[in-house]
Amino acid sequence: MITGRTAETRGTIMLLPHPRGPLSAAVTAAIRRPDESLIKVPDLPEPDVALHDPDFQLTLWVLYELHYRSFDDAPDAAEWSPVLLAVRGALETIFDIALERECAGPVDLLAAVPAEDFPDQLFALTESFDSPPVAEHVQRRATLDQVRELLLLRSIYQLKEADPHSFTIPRLTGAAKAGLVELQYDEYGDGRADRVHQDLFATALRGAGLDPGYGAYVDVVPAETLAISTVMSRFCLHRGRRGAAMGHLAAFEATSSVPSRRYAAGIRRVGLGDNVAQYFDEHVEADAVHEQLAVRGICAAMIKDEPGLQRDIALGAVACLAVDDLSARPLLAAWQDDRHLVDPPAPPRSLTEFATSS
Repeated sequence: MITGRTAETRGTIMLLPHPRGPLSAAVTAAIRRPDESLIKVPDLPEPDVALHDPDFQLTLWVLYELHYRSFDDAPDAAEWSPVLLAVRGALETIFDIALERECAGPVDLLAAVPAEDFPDQLFALTESFDSPPVAEHVQRRATLDQVRELLLLRSIYQLKEADPHSFTIPRLTGAAKAGLVELQYDEYGDGRADRVHQDLFATALRGAGLDPGYGAYVDVVPAETLAISTVMSRFCLHRGRRGAAMGHLAAFEATSSVPSRRYAAGIRRVGLGDNVAQYFDEHVEADAVHEQLAVRGICAAMIKDEPGLQRDIALGAVACLAVDDLSARPLLAAWQDDRHLVDPPAPPRSLTEFATSS
Protein backbone atom coordinates (compact mmCIF):
# COMPACT_ATOMS: atom_id res chain seq x y z
CA MET A 1 0.00 0.00 0.00
CA ILE A 2 1.21 3.52 -0.81
CA THR A 3 1.19 5.94 2.10
CA GLY A 4 2.35 9.49 2.70
CA ARG A 5 1.20 13.06 2.75
CA THR A 6 -0.48 14.86 -0.09
CA ALA A 7 1.56 17.59 -1.74
CA GLU A 8 1.27 21.03 -0.20
CA THR A 9 -0.68 23.25 -2.53
CA ARG A 10 -1.14 26.99 -2.90
CA GLY A 11 -4.08 27.69 -5.16
CA THR A 12 -3.30 26.07 -8.47
CA ILE A 13 0.47 25.97 -7.90
CA MET A 14 2.32 23.39 -5.81
CA LEU A 15 5.59 22.72 -4.10
CA LEU A 16 8.08 20.15 -5.34
CA PRO A 17 6.97 16.72 -4.10
CA HIS A 18 8.81 14.56 -1.64
CA PRO A 19 11.45 12.37 -3.33
CA ARG A 20 10.72 8.69 -3.84
CA GLY A 21 14.38 7.66 -4.07
CA PRO A 22 17.89 8.88 -4.91
CA LEU A 23 17.06 9.93 -8.47
CA SER A 24 14.13 12.18 -7.60
CA ALA A 25 16.07 13.50 -4.58
CA ALA A 26 18.99 14.53 -6.78
CA VAL A 27 16.77 16.11 -9.43
CA THR A 28 14.50 18.04 -7.08
CA ALA A 29 17.59 19.41 -5.31
CA ALA A 30 19.03 20.48 -8.67
CA ILE A 31 15.77 22.15 -9.67
CA ARG A 32 16.05 24.42 -6.65
CA ARG A 33 19.51 25.56 -7.83
CA PRO A 34 19.46 25.32 -11.64
CA ASP A 35 22.40 27.71 -12.11
CA GLU A 36 24.84 25.13 -10.77
CA SER A 37 26.63 23.30 -13.57
CA LEU A 38 26.73 19.75 -12.22
CA ILE A 39 24.29 17.20 -10.89
CA LYS A 40 25.34 13.81 -9.57
CA VAL A 41 22.88 11.35 -11.08
CA PRO A 42 22.61 7.95 -9.38
CA ASP A 43 22.44 4.72 -11.34
CA LEU A 44 19.39 4.67 -13.61
CA PRO A 45 16.97 1.73 -13.72
CA GLU A 46 16.80 -0.75 -16.55
CA PRO A 47 14.01 -0.19 -19.10
CA ASP A 48 12.19 -3.33 -17.97
CA VAL A 49 11.34 -1.73 -14.62
CA ALA A 50 11.07 1.93 -15.61
CA LEU A 51 7.28 1.89 -15.98
CA HIS A 52 6.93 0.49 -12.45
CA ASP A 53 9.67 2.45 -10.68
CA PRO A 54 8.16 5.29 -8.57
CA ASP A 55 11.50 7.10 -8.28
CA PHE A 56 11.98 7.08 -12.06
CA GLN A 57 8.40 8.05 -12.88
CA LEU A 58 8.25 10.81 -10.27
CA THR A 59 11.50 12.28 -11.58
CA LEU A 60 10.18 12.37 -15.14
CA TRP A 61 6.87 13.81 -13.94
CA VAL A 62 8.67 16.61 -12.05
CA LEU A 63 10.93 17.46 -14.99
CA TYR A 64 7.97 17.59 -17.37
CA GLU A 65 5.88 19.61 -14.94
CA LEU A 66 8.39 22.46 -15.26
CA HIS A 67 6.83 23.04 -18.71
CA TYR A 68 3.26 23.14 -17.35
CA ARG A 69 2.49 25.04 -14.14
CA SER A 70 5.83 24.35 -12.43
CA PHE A 71 6.29 24.66 -8.65
CA ASP A 72 6.30 27.51 -6.15
CA ASP A 73 9.80 26.55 -5.03
CA ALA A 74 11.27 26.05 -8.53
CA PRO A 75 12.95 29.08 -10.16
CA ASP A 76 11.88 29.85 -13.72
CA ALA A 77 15.41 29.13 -14.92
CA ALA A 78 14.89 25.43 -14.13
CA GLU A 79 12.59 24.96 -17.12
CA TRP A 80 15.41 25.35 -19.65
CA SER A 81 18.40 24.35 -17.52
CA PRO A 82 20.81 22.48 -19.86
CA VAL A 83 21.82 20.17 -17.02
CA LEU A 84 18.24 19.23 -16.18
CA LEU A 85 17.38 18.79 -19.86
CA ALA A 86 20.34 16.44 -20.24
CA VAL A 87 19.11 14.35 -17.32
CA ARG A 88 15.63 14.32 -18.81
CA GLY A 89 17.03 13.17 -22.13
CA ALA A 90 18.78 10.23 -20.47
CA LEU A 91 15.55 9.23 -18.72
CA GLU A 92 13.58 9.55 -21.95
CA THR A 93 15.95 7.15 -23.70
CA ILE A 94 15.16 4.53 -21.07
CA PHE A 95 11.45 5.38 -21.20
CA ASP A 96 11.36 5.00 -24.98
CA ILE A 97 12.91 1.55 -24.79
CA ALA A 98 10.43 0.54 -22.09
CA LEU A 99 7.47 1.70 -24.17
CA GLU A 100 8.73 -0.02 -27.32
CA ARG A 101 9.11 -3.31 -25.46
CA GLU A 102 5.70 -2.99 -23.83
CA CYS A 103 3.92 -2.17 -27.09
CA ALA A 104 5.92 -3.84 -29.87
CA GLY A 105 3.52 -6.54 -31.12
CA PRO A 106 0.35 -4.49 -31.58
CA VAL A 107 2.36 -1.53 -32.89
CA ASP A 108 3.97 -3.61 -35.63
CA LEU A 109 0.58 -4.95 -36.72
CA LEU A 110 -1.08 -1.53 -36.77
CA ALA A 111 1.87 0.08 -38.51
CA ALA A 112 1.69 -2.46 -41.34
CA VAL A 113 -1.96 -1.97 -42.36
CA PRO A 114 -2.73 0.01 -45.53
CA ALA A 115 -3.17 3.70 -44.75
CA GLU A 116 -6.81 3.68 -45.86
CA ASP A 117 -7.55 0.90 -43.35
CA PHE A 118 -5.75 2.53 -40.43
CA PRO A 119 -8.77 4.24 -38.83
CA ASP A 120 -10.91 1.08 -38.78
CA GLN A 121 -8.02 -1.01 -37.50
CA LEU A 122 -7.30 1.48 -34.75
CA PHE A 123 -10.93 1.36 -33.63
CA ALA A 124 -10.80 -2.44 -33.75
CA LEU A 125 -7.70 -2.41 -31.53
CA THR A 126 -9.32 -0.17 -28.91
CA GLU A 127 -12.37 -2.44 -28.83
CA SER A 128 -10.41 -5.68 -28.56
CA PHE A 129 -7.63 -4.61 -26.20
CA ASP A 130 -7.72 -6.85 -23.13
CA SER A 131 -8.16 -4.30 -20.36
CA PRO A 132 -9.50 -4.98 -16.85
CA PRO A 133 -13.15 -3.93 -16.44
CA VAL A 134 -12.61 -1.10 -13.97
CA ALA A 135 -15.52 0.96 -15.32
CA GLU A 136 -17.90 -2.00 -15.11
CA HIS A 137 -16.81 -2.62 -11.52
CA VAL A 138 -17.45 1.02 -10.64
CA GLN A 139 -20.86 0.91 -12.27
CA ARG A 140 -22.06 -2.24 -10.50
CA ARG A 141 -20.01 -3.12 -7.43
CA ALA A 142 -17.61 -0.40 -6.25
CA THR A 143 -17.90 1.01 -2.75
CA LEU A 144 -17.89 4.72 -2.04
CA ASP A 145 -14.23 4.60 -0.98
CA GLN A 146 -13.29 2.75 -4.18
CA VAL A 147 -14.98 5.45 -6.25
CA ARG A 148 -13.15 8.11 -4.27
CA GLU A 149 -9.86 6.26 -4.78
CA LEU A 150 -10.47 6.18 -8.52
CA LEU A 151 -11.06 9.94 -8.55
CA LEU A 152 -7.93 10.51 -6.47
CA LEU A 153 -5.79 8.48 -8.89
CA ARG A 154 -7.27 10.13 -11.96
CA SER A 155 -6.64 13.61 -10.54
CA ILE A 156 -2.95 13.44 -11.50
CA TYR A 157 -3.82 13.77 -15.18
CA GLN A 158 -7.40 14.98 -15.22
CA LEU A 159 -6.59 18.30 -13.53
CA LYS A 160 -4.49 19.19 -16.56
CA GLU A 161 -6.68 17.40 -19.08
CA ALA A 162 -5.98 18.39 -22.70
CA ASP A 163 -2.91 20.47 -21.81
CA PRO A 164 -0.32 17.92 -23.02
CA HIS A 165 -1.92 17.46 -26.42
CA SER A 166 -2.24 21.22 -26.89
CA PHE A 167 1.55 21.41 -27.24
CA THR A 168 1.10 19.60 -30.56
CA ILE A 169 -1.07 22.27 -32.21
CA PRO A 170 1.79 24.38 -33.68
CA ARG A 171 3.46 21.21 -34.96
CA LEU A 172 0.58 20.24 -37.24
CA THR A 173 -0.73 21.68 -40.49
CA GLY A 174 -3.90 21.59 -42.56
CA ALA A 175 -6.78 19.28 -41.67
CA ALA A 176 -4.99 17.69 -38.73
CA LYS A 177 -4.31 21.07 -37.13
CA ALA A 178 -7.88 22.25 -37.68
CA GLY A 179 -9.21 19.01 -36.21
CA LEU A 180 -7.06 19.25 -33.11
CA VAL A 181 -8.04 22.87 -32.47
CA GLU A 182 -11.71 21.93 -32.82
CA LEU A 183 -11.32 19.07 -30.35
CA GLN A 184 -9.32 21.09 -27.84
CA TYR A 185 -11.77 23.99 -27.96
CA ASP A 186 -14.38 21.61 -26.63
CA GLU A 187 -11.99 20.30 -23.96
CA TYR A 188 -11.54 23.86 -22.74
CA GLY A 189 -15.27 24.46 -22.40
CA ASP A 190 -16.11 26.04 -25.78
CA GLY A 191 -14.97 29.37 -24.36
CA ARG A 192 -16.91 28.99 -21.09
CA ALA A 193 -14.73 28.91 -17.99
CA ASP A 194 -17.31 26.92 -16.02
CA ARG A 195 -17.23 24.11 -18.63
CA VAL A 196 -13.46 23.58 -18.86
CA HIS A 197 -13.07 19.83 -18.39
CA GLN A 198 -10.18 19.99 -15.92
CA ASP A 199 -12.23 22.38 -13.77
CA LEU A 200 -15.23 20.07 -13.96
CA PHE A 201 -12.98 17.37 -12.55
CA ALA A 202 -11.89 19.68 -9.73
CA THR A 203 -15.57 20.14 -8.93
CA ALA A 204 -15.99 16.36 -8.87
CA LEU A 205 -13.11 16.03 -6.41
CA ARG A 206 -14.63 18.62 -4.09
CA GLY A 207 -17.99 16.86 -4.27
CA ALA A 208 -16.31 13.59 -3.27
CA GLY A 209 -14.54 15.18 -0.32
CA LEU A 210 -11.10 15.12 -1.98
CA ASP A 211 -8.45 17.80 -2.46
CA PRO A 212 -9.00 19.56 -5.81
CA GLY A 213 -5.51 21.09 -5.78
CA TYR A 214 -3.40 20.55 -8.87
CA GLY A 215 -0.98 17.69 -8.14
CA ALA A 216 -2.27 17.33 -4.60
CA TYR A 217 -1.80 13.55 -4.53
CA VAL A 218 1.43 13.19 -6.50
CA ASP A 219 3.30 12.05 -3.38
CA VAL A 220 1.11 9.00 -2.85
CA VAL A 221 0.02 7.61 -6.22
CA PRO A 222 1.73 4.53 -7.72
CA ALA A 223 4.35 4.71 -10.47
CA GLU A 224 1.88 3.38 -13.04
CA THR A 225 -0.47 6.29 -12.35
CA LEU A 226 2.35 8.76 -12.90
CA ALA A 227 3.20 6.94 -16.14
CA ILE A 228 -0.23 7.81 -17.55
CA SER A 229 0.87 11.46 -17.44
CA THR A 230 4.54 11.03 -18.29
CA VAL A 231 3.83 9.10 -21.48
CA MET A 232 1.67 11.99 -22.72
CA SER A 233 4.36 14.54 -21.93
CA ARG A 234 7.04 12.39 -23.53
CA PHE A 235 5.15 12.47 -26.82
CA CYS A 236 3.54 15.89 -26.68
CA LEU A 237 6.55 17.98 -25.66
CA HIS A 238 8.61 16.84 -28.66
CA ARG A 239 7.88 17.92 -32.22
CA GLY A 240 9.47 14.72 -33.50
CA ARG A 241 6.86 12.67 -31.61
CA ARG A 242 3.82 14.53 -32.93
CA GLY A 243 2.58 11.30 -34.51
CA ALA A 244 2.70 9.44 -31.19
CA ALA A 245 1.03 12.39 -29.47
CA MET A 246 -1.95 12.23 -31.81
CA GLY A 247 -2.09 8.44 -31.79
CA HIS A 248 -2.26 8.64 -28.01
CA LEU A 249 -5.06 11.20 -28.23
CA ALA A 250 -7.00 9.00 -30.66
CA ALA A 251 -6.86 5.94 -28.40
CA PHE A 252 -7.64 8.07 -25.34
CA GLU A 253 -10.79 9.48 -26.94
CA ALA A 254 -11.85 6.14 -28.43
CA THR A 255 -11.88 4.51 -24.98
CA SER A 256 -13.66 7.26 -23.04
CA SER A 257 -17.35 7.48 -23.94
CA VAL A 258 -18.67 4.08 -22.75
CA PRO A 259 -16.53 3.99 -19.55
CA SER A 260 -17.65 7.53 -18.74
CA ARG A 261 -21.28 6.42 -18.83
CA ARG A 262 -20.46 3.57 -16.45
CA TYR A 263 -18.47 5.80 -14.11
CA ALA A 264 -21.34 8.28 -13.92
CA ALA A 265 -23.79 5.49 -13.10
CA GLY A 266 -21.52 4.11 -10.38
CA ILE A 267 -20.95 7.53 -8.88
CA ARG A 268 -24.68 8.04 -8.51
CA ARG A 269 -25.19 4.49 -7.25
CA VAL A 270 -22.91 5.07 -4.24
CA GLY A 271 -24.74 8.28 -3.39
CA LEU A 272 -22.49 10.95 -4.82
CA GLY A 273 -24.33 13.73 -6.61
CA ASP A 274 -24.52 15.32 -10.00
CA ASN A 275 -21.66 17.67 -9.12
CA VAL A 276 -19.39 14.60 -9.12
CA ALA A 277 -20.99 12.77 -12.03
CA GLN A 278 -21.23 15.77 -14.37
CA TYR A 279 -17.59 15.48 -15.44
CA PHE A 280 -18.29 11.99 -16.76
CA ASP A 281 -21.70 12.97 -18.14
CA GLU A 282 -19.92 15.59 -20.22
CA HIS A 283 -17.66 12.95 -21.77
CA VAL A 284 -20.35 10.47 -22.79
CA GLU A 285 -21.49 12.45 -25.82
CA ALA A 286 -18.43 14.64 -26.31
CA ASP A 287 -15.96 11.78 -26.64
CA ALA A 288 -18.22 9.85 -28.99
CA VAL A 289 -17.64 12.80 -31.34
CA HIS A 290 -14.02 13.32 -30.34
CA GLU A 291 -13.01 9.75 -31.17
CA GLN A 292 -14.08 10.17 -34.79
CA LEU A 293 -12.38 13.53 -35.02
CA ALA A 294 -9.15 12.25 -33.48
CA VAL A 295 -8.92 9.03 -35.50
CA ARG A 296 -10.28 10.10 -38.87
CA GLY A 297 -9.90 13.86 -38.84
CA ILE A 298 -6.44 14.05 -37.28
CA CYS A 299 -4.52 10.75 -37.48
CA ALA A 300 -5.75 9.74 -40.92
CA ALA A 301 -5.00 13.24 -42.22
CA MET A 302 -1.48 13.06 -40.80
CA ILE A 303 -0.80 9.71 -42.43
CA LYS A 304 -2.08 11.00 -45.74
CA ASP A 305 0.26 14.01 -45.57
CA GLU A 306 3.21 12.21 -43.96
CA PRO A 307 3.02 8.42 -44.45
CA GLY A 308 6.21 7.96 -42.44
CA LEU A 309 4.33 8.94 -39.27
CA GLN A 310 2.06 5.87 -39.29
CA ARG A 311 4.24 3.75 -37.01
CA ASP A 312 4.66 6.54 -34.46
CA ILE A 313 0.91 7.16 -34.48
CA ALA A 314 0.44 3.45 -33.88
CA LEU A 315 2.94 3.52 -31.02
CA GLY A 316 1.15 6.42 -29.37
CA ALA A 317 -2.19 4.64 -29.57
CA VAL A 318 -0.89 1.35 -28.20
CA ALA A 319 1.10 3.12 -25.47
CA CYS A 320 -2.08 4.84 -24.30
CA LEU A 321 -3.88 1.50 -23.98
CA ALA A 322 -0.92 -0.37 -22.49
CA VAL A 323 -0.02 2.18 -19.81
CA ASP A 324 -3.66 2.54 -18.79
CA ASP A 325 -3.78 -1.26 -18.52
CA LEU A 326 -0.68 -1.30 -16.28
CA SER A 327 -2.42 1.15 -13.96
CA ALA A 328 -5.83 -0.51 -13.99
CA ARG A 329 -4.80 -4.11 -13.27
CA PRO A 330 -3.35 -3.62 -9.77
CA LEU A 331 -6.20 -1.28 -8.89
CA LEU A 332 -8.91 -3.78 -9.77
CA ALA A 333 -6.96 -6.60 -8.10
CA ALA A 334 -6.73 -4.55 -4.91
CA TRP A 335 -10.45 -3.83 -4.94
CA GLN A 336 -11.28 -7.49 -5.47
CA ASP A 337 -9.15 -8.29 -2.39
CA ASP A 338 -10.86 -5.52 -0.40
CA ARG A 339 -7.69 -3.41 -0.42
CA HIS A 340 -6.69 0.05 -1.64
CA LEU A 341 -3.60 1.13 -3.56
CA VAL A 342 -4.00 4.53 -1.92
CA ASP A 343 -6.20 5.03 1.11
CA PRO A 344 -8.31 8.08 0.30
CA PRO A 345 -8.52 10.58 3.16
CA ALA A 346 -11.50 10.33 5.46
CA PRO A 347 -14.59 11.71 3.71
CA PRO A 348 -16.83 14.39 5.18
CA ARG A 349 -19.55 13.06 7.42
CA SER A 350 -22.23 13.30 4.75
CA LEU A 351 -20.17 11.05 2.47
CA THR A 352 -19.59 8.60 5.32
CA GLU A 353 -23.35 8.32 5.66
CA PHE A 354 -23.59 7.50 1.96
CA ALA A 355 -21.00 4.74 2.45
CA THR A 356 -22.92 3.06 5.24
CA SER A 357 -26.18 3.22 3.30
CA SER A 358 -24.70 1.80 0.07
